[in-house]
Amino acid sequence: VNGIEIYSMKIDSKVTSRFAHNVITSRAVNRGNVHKEVFFDVELPKTAFITNFSMTIDGVTYPGTIKEKEVAKKQYEKAVSKGQTAGLVKASGRKTEKFTVSVNIEAASKVTFELTYEELLKRQFGKYEMFIKVKPKQLVKDFEIEVNIFEPQGITELEAEGTFITNDLQNIIKKTFSEKKGHISFKPTLDQQRTCANCSQSALDGDFTVRYDVKRTAPDNLQIVNGYFVHFFAPTNLPKLPKNVIFVIDISGSMSGREIEQTREALLKILDDIKEDDFFNFVLFGSEVRTWKETLIKANPENLDEARKFVRGIVTEGMTNLHGGMMRGIDMLNAAYEGNFVPKRSASIIIMLTDGQPNVGVSNTGDIQADVKKAIGGKYPLYNLGFGYGVDYNFLERMALENKGLARRIYPDSDAALQLQGFYDEVSNPMLTDVELNYPENEISDLTKNSFKHFYDGSEIVVAGRFIDNNQNSLTVDVRGEGANDVLSYTTQQDAEQTAKEFQEQQYIFGEYIERLWAYLTIEQLLEKRIAATGEEKENLTAEALDLSLKYKFVTPLTSMVVTKPEDHGNQDGIADKPIEGRDIFTVFLYLRSQVLIIQLYSLQFTSLSPLFFCILQPRSRYSNILAFTVDGDPHFIISVPQKEDAICFNINEEPGAVLNLINDPVTGITVNGELIGDKRANSDAKIQNTYFGKLGIANKQLYLKLTVTPEKITVQNGNEKTGFTWLDSVTLQQEGLTLIINRKKNLVLKMGSGASFVIVLHQVWKKHPLHQDFLGLYTLESDKLSEQTHGLLGQFFHPIDFTIFEVHPGSDPKKPDATMIVKNNELTVTRGWQKDYRTDPTHGVDVPCWFVHDNGAGLIDGVHTDYIVSSLF
Repeated sequence: VNGIEIYSMKIDSKVTSRFAHNVITSRAVNRGNVHKEVFFDVELPKTAFITNFSMTIDGVTYPGTIKEKEVAKKQYEKAVSKGQTAGLVKASGRKTEKFTVSVNIEAASKVTFELTYEELLKRQFGKYEMFIKVKPKQLVKDFEIEVNIFEPQGITELEAEGTFITNDLQNIIKKTFSEKKGHISFKPTLDQQRTCANCSQSALDGDFTVRYDVKRTAPDNLQIVNGYFVHFFAPTNLPKLPKNVIFVIDISGSMSGREIEQTREALLKILDDIKEDDFFNFVLFGSEVRTWKETLIKANPENLDEARKFVRGIVTEGMTNLHGGMMRGIDMLNAAYEGNFVPKRSASIIIMLTDGQPNVGVSNTGDIQADVKKAIGGKYPLYNLGFGYGVDYNFLERMALENKGLARRIYPDSDAALQLQGFYDEVSNPMLTDVELNYPENEISDLTKNSFKHFYDGSEIVVAGRFIDNNQNSLTVDVRGEGANDVLSYTTQQDAEQTAKEFQEQQYIFGEYIERLWAYLTIEQLLEKRIAATGEEKENLTAEALDLSLKYKFVTPLTSMVVTKPEDHGNQDGIADKPIEGRDIFTVFLYLRSQVLIIQLYSLQFTSLSPLFFCILQPRSRYSNILAFTVDGDPHFIISVPQKEDAICFNINEEPGAVLNLINDPVTGITVNGELIGDKRANSDAKIQNTYFGKLGIANKQLYLKLTVTPEKITVQNGNEKTGFTWLDSVTLQQEGLTLIINRKKNLVLKMGSGASFVIVLHQVWKKHPLHQDFLGLYTLESDKLSEQTHGLLGQFFHPIDFTIFEVHPGSDPKKPDATMIVKNNELTVTRGWQKDYRTDPTHGVDVPCWFVHDNGAGLIDGVHTDYIVSSLF
């Protein structure tokens, strides 16, 4: 692609006792006759920690070094002050994080990239799963995935599948396992990689998943190596415990449309799976709280039929009384225990689903947390499901972890009902409660978590620790848990010699694997504890997790990896960070919605100003989401076309005062218009004056809603009623069909009905600036919720676009060649150039290469640019 040939890509995974050590090696050569940029772009599981990265250019190796985040940040700031950019090398998707590094290399030069990451494979539904993202983006002469598994307990089943695997490719997957070893290899030839016989496109694009399980002749397995131990606990053939489950469901106005439909669909499927011994109930909260029944009800056929009718009738109303809903559910469960309405030997859980933030009744999240923790009193776990991006995920996670549960984000996509049902399936079969694994205190230090509220069928409990005496070679463990009929209690023993014997016949174990497994698990649990901690406790947990992250060289949320590059051709050092799920609402939008690398956008406050800039990211499918961001630059639009790994750009030159139609969807009734403002005074040296958006108008005709935003104020008009706010307000407003969140002096988030969401960013400049004035930026999210008929200067690019470039020849500027582009059946002369992207370096900007379409986008946009000028904001 573009003169760069990736001639080798190898993904090598070694799994020892569930701990996976993965190395991705990519080799490329510059076949061009000038220096070019090479990209190393991979996606890895969110659960993994990067442990190493290096690139070798013509025999010289440039290693990545892992440092404390603050130290790396200082290095980054130093680089920025010198006019260089240290780019964030990570962005996050639903299951994956993206690691991207680029480097400029000379003609004929070769580069080798090598990335190592590690993770502990978790057991779910009776299998361990390892997920590998495959996306080389071009045909690769030597492409190979190799997985070697060593399990001392023995392997009972092993399977490998890929979302991109056709019948022809299925035969290329080689799979063998016997006793303790498993091996998988996938090595397609160049021809086998093609999408069709003569195509140059690669069919390798998707997920490659390996699943396996181990023999279980005993309920657990204990391994001791080099002064560390790991204990795997997963008993089988236990009788199922009856469960008591309360569903606490948000039915506020923001859940209307697709969200509530998907929730109803998931609850109906869950009702099909509830066992007759179970007890259940529903608590619904909008502005008011209501329940299906006054108490928990047994899941007999008649009650289930009645519950289905109730679920089908759930409708949305009002605001978000989350505190009221939670307390009603907890009180009901407590009363059921006190009144002996539920079996003594049973497991209880609360599952809460919300898509917003509390704004009725008790709305202070700290107070809600305290009340919930006190009411539950450690008796049962709380699982919080956050639907979409309007939730305060940090709050949901803190509240769940404080109550022995966990939080999960439900992504607002077409499969949201399946995500909800999938979560329920994970916790629907409790086998034991109050599981304790006790180790001799005088022998073990640095023990990971060893008490668990529930053990679920098909899962596994893992505990690891360090011996006080490094030479100790045996261990006795007492295990205890409450089962359906009686107490499960036994003692297990193991010695280092026995483990050594079990490990004799394997050849591909990697060094100190139990020690690294212990470190991985310890860091993971320290970071989890840190979420709900405060003050000194939080500082101690942070220090401990940081110390281990640095010692074992893991990129965690407390560390960063600094990637150094050769200094020629404008290469800039980069920083790789680990993204966090619960960032503030705005950053979460960016991490989870974008399809390109988001660079260091933790805080969207820009220190310098240039005029208007749009970036429109093309969707890969109808359900991909497009993120349009307005950041900086004279009104230039950049349209990124991922399947081409390229971009198109154009300018709109218009006078201040002009109103442009950006988005118009006749089906949902949503329109977005923007009014241009200029600088405080004209620049006499410039032929074309700078313009920015000084006023935005968003309307939903079907809901009779209008939102007017300027850098001074925000006005909401609902029918004839008007409500005004300023940018100094912090607001969460929810009413029928409307959610508005104002993050003081930063941005606002708007969702209308079940349509797309918008984020408007306030760009403020120094008040006494002689030239510039405050202006606005617009982002569009979840644009798949807009119809196929959506149009406008932005809206027309929410549909896939394709183009072809040929006849590249020298232009009037020797550095910027011209070419012919075929797009929308038009033949245009375009120029290869760069537009400034001011996101990471507000002072100098970063050059983004693109094909520039002249004359206000003529031939690329439908019609001419003046067609998009409208008379007023509404």
